[in-house]
This record gives sequence, structure tokens and C-alpha cells, in this order.
Amino acid sequence: MEQLHDSPGKVRRRVFGKSSAPQIRRQKSFGHDIGHAAAETYLITRLSFDLLGYLGVGYRWITRLLALTCYAILLMPGFLQVAYHYFFSPQVRRSIVYGNQPRNRLDLYIPPTNDGLKPVVVFVTGGAWIIGYKAWGSLLGLQLAERDIIVACLDYRNFPQGTISDMVRDVAQGISFVCNNISAFGGDPNRIYLMGQSAGAHISSCALIEQAIKESRGERISWSASQIKAYFGLSGGYNLFNMVEHFHNRGLYRSIFLSIMEGEESFEQFSPSIRLKEPRVRKAASLLTHIVLFHGSEDYSIPSEASKTFAEALQGVEVKTDLIVYNGKTHTDLFLQDPLRGGKDELFDHIVAMIHTNDNDALIKDAVAPPRRRLVPEILLKLAGKVSPF
Repeated sequence: MEQLHDSPGKVRRRVFGKSSAPQIRRQKSFGHDIGHAAAETYLITRLSFDLLGYLGVGYRWITRLLALTCYAILLMPGFLQVAYHYFFSPQVRRSIVYGNQPRNRLDLYIPPTNDGLKPVVVFVTGGAWIIGYKAWGSLLGLQLAERDIIVACLDYRNFPQGTISDMVRDVAQGISFVCNNISAFGGDPNRIYLMGQSAGAHISSCALIEQAIKESRGERISWSASQIKAYFGLSGGYNLFNMVEHFHNRGLYRSIFLSIMEGEESFEQFSPSIRLKEPRVRKAASLLTHIVLFHGSEDYSIPSEASKTFAEALQGVEVKTDLIVYNGKTHTDLFLQDPLRGGKDELFDHIVAMIHTNDNDALIKDAVAPPRRRLVPEILLKLAGKVSPF
């Protein structure tokens, strides 16, 4: 249904009401935080240069780079506030190890209250499969934590550290860690939601479908697709055959895209919209959770048609699916500009309402919750929207 809108091992269980803490603890020294911030800044800078190295330097990318620089400067008042909370808030547990591969780390955003087990969102960030990083989800994590929801932002190997199968494997392992250990941090293992944005939506949807296929075949698994209460796909692309030329025309050249996706012979395996049509996948489809796809109608990075065709494929195998297209919204409006704007936000409110559907106390709290604080002046948000390269 489409709607248009206007605008590794177990960790010991946490015991509430006592001073016990999970075995994995956040280091609270100021020196440690400064060192971590420096390391994060170095990694982000290196990722940026990796991206530029693969894209090459030409007129198109010089102009895109200048636009991105202006975009980041305009939103810097908000980014600095979020970065401060990310590095120094006691509610953020950074870089928890979930596997033995590089970048197998996750950040946890913990609500300030510990009055019972909390619902959990496992979030997989975007970044063109090249510059994805767990800290990109800090704004979402901080804001959902204010609504009594734990958020686990997964990091995963990017290209060229890994290719698509490595990314899917990392994300699946991260989800497994959360499913098996989140109770140690106050999370409810029976209320786990999966969410991906942009490239992260593609990777996480591949991981979810692959897990359902393994489960349907009776293979040994460490987590079940049926453990996921709902899947939220934000501005994702789900058919590689349709994306290769689109991304080539936007500067992510065909040769790079094919390298990331392990060649055209792997397109079907890593295209959820196509894979659902395979007869042998129909049994696996019955194990899939409620899928909710969000997209902006003015998204030029990944056009909204990508979510529409995925929704049709899901409905074709009788998976409960909702498609919500936000009129006039771009690729970054829903994930950055709108949250930085504060106040009401249809996407945020929709996600929170779905997570709290069967929790009357949480719904009452949501109804009287103060509006989210504005982090960037409106004039800067409008200018950022005009110069955005996305």
C-alpha cells in the first residue's frame, strides 16, 4: 500500500534495579574519549580519500566534492552537537566487538531509564558501499534512545576491505550478536527491529532474505529471521540490474560497482527484488517479517521506483509490506535535514509508533514527549538542500 505525504558468545544478562553492569563496559576517561575521537576522525578522513581514489578526479567529481564540502559546512552546527554527545554521552557504548573481522564493531545507544527491557533497532548505515560507518547513525540512535528504544548501529567492511558478500556476512553476524546478547544491555530479545538506509538498506535486506533461506532449508543458524519484528528500509536499492547504469551516470562507475558487487554474475544473488521470484525462495518468504519501505519522491541518488518494485516483489510472495513515499523529499531529507530540523517528523513518528504499537505506557509517553530540539537553523537547512550533491 502506497501513501503520499506532503512534506561472538553470550553476555551476562543485566539485572535492573541493581548496580551490576554488562561485561562490556564503556571506558569513561576523558583521555580515552579524546583518543577515540582522534581515531574516528582519522578513519573517516581515510574513507573519504578511499572514495575519491576510486571515483577518480575529474570535473564531475571536483564539483561534487565542492558541493559536499559546502553541504557539510552548512550542517556543521548540528554535526558538532551530535558528535559531542556521540563521544561524551554515558548513554553511548562505542565500538563493541561483534566479530573477528576488521570493522566488526557496533555502537549502542541506551535510553537513560532502566525500567524494564527495551525494544531494539539494529541499524545499518549507508555510504555507497565504500564510506559506510557506524557513526553515521548517531543522530538516529540518540533520538530513538530518547523514546526508550535501544539502537545498535553496525559497522561493516567497506570496499575495498570487502565486497558485497563480506558486507552481508558482517551485517548478519552483527544482527546475531544483538539477538543473542542485547538483554545484557537492557534490550528485549523478543522486540528486535532491523533498519537500513541507502546502501545499508540493500545490505540488510540481503542479509535478512539470506537468513530466511538458510532457515527454510534447515541449516544451522545463530539467529532467526522470525526474531525480527519488522524491517524498515529507508531509501534503498534492491535490484542491482537497475542500479548499475544509474550509478554509472552519477559517477559511481560501472567497473567499480561491478567490483563491489562481485561481477554481474552475482547480481541476482544480491538483488532482493529478483531473488524473491525464485520458486525455491517462496518457502523462505513465509518466514519474512513485516516489511516497511520508506522513500522520498525526489530522491535522485536512488529513485523511489526501487522501493516500489521491491514492494511489488514482496507482495507477490505474500509478505506483509507497506510502501510510504514522502512527496518532495530527497535522499538526505528523511535521514539528515528533517531530523536536524527538530519538531515533528513523519518518518520518525511512524517508526516509533510501530515499535511501540503494543506498549500502551510507551504510547502515552510518546503522546506527551517534548518536540525534538532543532539543531540547525532553517536557513542553513534550506541552503544545504540546494547545494546537496545527493
